[in-house]
Amino acid sequence: MILITGGHGQLGTELRKLLDEKNVDYISTDAHDLDITDKEGTLKYISDLKPELIYHCAAYTAVDKAEEEGKELDEKINVEGTRNVAEAAKAVDATLVYISTDYVFDGKKKDGMYKEDDAKNPLSEYGRTKLLGEQAVQEIMDKYYIIRTSWVFGLYGHNFIFTMQKLAETHDKLTVVNDQFGRPTWTRTLAEFMHFVIEKHADYGIYHLSNENSCSWYEFAKEILKDTDVDVQPVTSAEYPQKATRPQYSVMDLSKAEALGFKIPTWQEALSQFIALEGNNK
Repeated sequence: MILITGGHGQLGTELRKLLDEKNVDYISTDAHDLDITDKEGTLKYISDLKPELIYHCAAYTAVDKAEEEGKELDEKINVEGTRNVAEAAKAVDATLVYISTDYVFDGKKKDGMYKEDDAKNPLSEYGRTKLLGEQAVQEIMDKYYIIRTSWVFGLYGHNFIFTMQKLAETHDKLTVVNDQFGRPTWTRTLAEFMHFVIEKHADYGIYHLSNENSCSWYEFAKEILKDTDVDVQPVTSAEYPQKATRPQYSVMDLSKAEALGFKIPTWQEALSQFIALEGNNK
């Protein structure tokens, strides 16, 4: 039996679609079915279900809100909730797949891409709570995969691509930051890797997974809008202040995932496929 938390979110929905295609049975939950911040309720639900595998996709992801009005909820979901799920998973001897983020790094590394064991130093509340979630999983469990990802986009939730496309409908010119660098990640690629590590019986531990190649947000926006008449102009982070501090360089090393034999498309290839699918779904 497989359990998915956060099954109606952007990643959870993509994962359900993938498992449906592969005829894999699962139970999907959202906050109404399973409140992961309720320790006793979570333990009872998972103890009754006895899943062999839990994909823990539930998370608080409102990065800027987490700095102020969402700070308490961010802590409850990403730290306490993850701890509750990990303890319940341990109790039934389930394997846990936990999704984390490049925001656990400060973006100040000078000598190349971030590897799985590089020093963590989150600059935001969101990054801090996701790192504490990682630590809870590592402390409690033996059978786990922590998969760090970045710049996530997909068909089933709010993301940068939809934001750019929406703005392009009403603006002739857009400004996008050109001094933050990372790797975009299509939820389809991420979901496939989540399934892959289980099928492959990969060694437990931490993996980085996003699409190949890196870019700035400006370069990403230019590619998204390349077939429109919108003029996309670069600006600095200082010209576009946000409540949460983002890592300026969070390009993660993917070699550990690739060494398993997992083929990772470039973000350009993923974006092209995504836009084609998006057009078909309209």
